[in-house]
Amino acid sequence: MKFLEELAARRRFGMRPGLDVICGTCAALGDPQKSFSAIHVAGTNGKGAVCAMLDAALRAVGLRVGRYTSPHLVKLNERFFLDGAPIGDDVLSAAAEKVAKIAPDDLTFFEALTAVAFLVYADAKVDCAVLETGLGGRLDATNVCVPELCVITRIGLDHCDWLGDTVEKIASEKAGIIKPCVPVVLGENVPEVRAVVEARAKEVGAPFFYAPDVASVADVPRDFSLAGTFNRENAVTALAALKVLGKGDARGFADVVWPGRFQRVGNFIVDGAHNPPAARALADALRELNLSEPLTLIAGFCGDKDVGEVLSILAPFVKKGYAVRTNNPRSLSAEATAEKMRAAGIDAVASPSLAAAIRSAASDPRALICGSLFLAGEALVELGAYPWPSCRFDVAELLTPTC
Repeated sequence: MKFLEELAARRRFGMRPGLDVICGTCAALGDPQKSFSAIHVAGTNGKGAVCAMLDAALRAVGLRVGRYTSPHLVKLNERFFLDGAPIGDDVLSAAAEKVAKIAPDDLTFFEALTAVAFLVYADAKVDCAVLETGLGGRLDATNVCVPELCVITRIGLDHCDWLGDTVEKIASEKAGIIKPCVPVVLGENVPEVRAVVEARAKEVGAPFFYAPDVASVADVPRDFSLAGTFNRENAVTALAALKVLGKGDARGFADVVWPGRFQRVGNFIVDGAHNPPAARALADALRELNLSEPLTLIAGFCGDKDVGEVLSILAPFVKKGYAVRTNNPRSLSAEATAEKMRAAGIDAVASPSLAAAIRSAASDPRALICGSLFLAGEALVELGAYPWPSCRFDVAELLTPTC
């Protein structure tokens, strides 16, 4: 597929924080991002789940909603939701080809996809687009949108080489999405983060709301479809956002689909946790299960993550482990991951493949697969639990068609 090859080629430009190129690209396309209102969501963990909840809630009251998130688990289309489902290949191809025709030579992969999303939602005449930042906020390509509400979820240490080595520095980058006179909702966070975000809101004249002051766990409906304490926290943030926005409510929460995040498939739990804040949230969710015996862990990581800290958080729940390589150029080898697992006190071996590791753990009472969203997507395909039809496997932004 030509458009996939074109987008894949843009991975060579890597990541480039800054708005000049995306602004010029959008202008050449007629500034499609100015034709719809948006809810702009940033944060370290939970921002994608909050986007999925807002999408479901707004559709439940009859609005036409687009949703742009990243990364994808299996196929690129997952990044572009419209009316509650990934867009079709024809829609994606048409928008991508328009972008490709006018794209400057140095437009990055993420910038290209962001421009595609803007075109898709402008053409669909959505009532609202829920847009997740890719990295940070202030210089993220999505920050050229026109929001009616900004949302910032829990902030922790991740991507420190790009965003800073303290939660205050990272919070300052995330708070860069805040716009004058546009309300901002901050999810539950440590006081240091709240101080940074609240100060930024005051500086630009944006109404500030702290989610736990606006909504509570008691407001989360019993039929909420997502498991885990961390998702109830995300639900409080989403509910606060809906109250501030004055649109939607919790009626759609029973239908939220956000795969690969504490998702149970038979005796397996599949979760994309890949950094310490996510691992702590996963550990809290595991405690809720009151496990009678330790888990089997199947794990694979990208080399730029704090793998040792993630494993030390999860080690108390684990009796043995299988290390695998993820389908990502930045992945650690299975052998390197096994060494890190053993250093954390886990009796681990390197497995030749994820499929082999799943077969080895199939008869264990409970097994956890985590360490990478790319690995989570691959696991859902292997377990037959991927929710959307696909014959393409675009894991890890490799974008290599397989059928």
